[in-house]
Amino acid sequence: MVKYLKVFSILVYVALLAGCAGGPAVLSPASPGAGQIHKLTSLVFWIALAVFLVVEGLLIYAAVRFSRRTEDSMPKQTRGNRRLEIGWTLAPAIVLVVVFAVSLRTLRLVAYQPSATTAAGNVIHVRVVGHQWWWEFDYPDLNIVTADDMHVPAGAVVDLQVESADVIHSYWVPQLGGKIDAIPGHTNQTWFQATQAGTFQGQCAEFCGVEHAKMRLEVIVEPADQFQAWVAQEQAPIPTLTGVAAQGQQAFLGGACVGCHTINGTQAQGKVGPNLTHFASRKMFAGATLDNTPENLARWLANPQAVKPGNKMPDLNLTDTQISELVAFLESLK
Repeated sequence: MVKYLKVFSILVYVALLAGCAGGPAVLSPASPGAGQIHKLTSLVFWIALAVFLVVEGLLIYAAVRFSRRTEDSMPKQTRGNRRLEIGWTLAPAIVLVVVFAVSLRTLRLVAYQPSATTAAGNVIHVRVVGHQWWWEFDYPDLNIVTADDMHVPAGAVVDLQVESADVIHSYWVPQLGGKIDAIPGHTNQTWFQATQAGTFQGQCAEFCGVEHAKMRLEVIVEPADQFQAWVAQEQAPIPTLTGVAAQGQQAFLGGACVGCHTINGTQAQGKVGPNLTHFASRKMFAGATLDNTPENLARWLANPQAVKPGNKMPDLNLTDTQISELVAFLESLK
């Protein structure tokens, strides 16, 4: 028995550590909504554990108490115990009613409430669009469109309009709230209010194709002054470039890139891929799977299918010189 308990303890320990491997964290809420979900999860866990212990305890007791002592003996047989039958019918029903009641309360607290978000003095509206396989963030009131990194001020109510450009996705940042599906041709609404600054990781939670596991995002919650500085940076026109960066700009605007990407203030107005207006200000790219470094960007431009198979960017067969120029150009877009 001790051996089996040790194995069980190890499995539980490994399962708990799986949530600490650097991905989205589900046990560290950073918003009121996520806090309510965490409370419900903890309550249901302890209820389930109590049910497990009671049921397993009764099974072990019955196996020991009513086991055959010798080959010729027969344990006492019991049939038609009405009290037991009523008890094991009512007990699960009561447990389910309790779980339903607390779940309903949590659902009401975390549900999208237009009146609450509208009444708040500080509301940030963000249109979230799922693509295969990256996230687009459109701030309609600020005239900002970005990808992979969502910036919001701490304490503000963030009103999200969630959509999809192709297949069903599911937006999920566990520390800031529950999941919400992104459905083609339909807009879902949700909201969150981050209570602390920090970077919170998210993930598409609905299988959406070959690169589903690499459709990630980060929500960067920062003090109001830092958020306003980010807004000013994103709203500024792209800088005037010289040297290799200027050559990369000419290569970008004169090549196939303009058919898929937008850079504000230029003829590049493509809508297939991410908006690259201030690409260099982003921490990550390629569905938040690559750090935004010149080395990673060069590797991506050389052969995007080798880096992230199945993504929508084709191999343009760029030369080393073209790649160097494009890297210089894109990394200058701060």
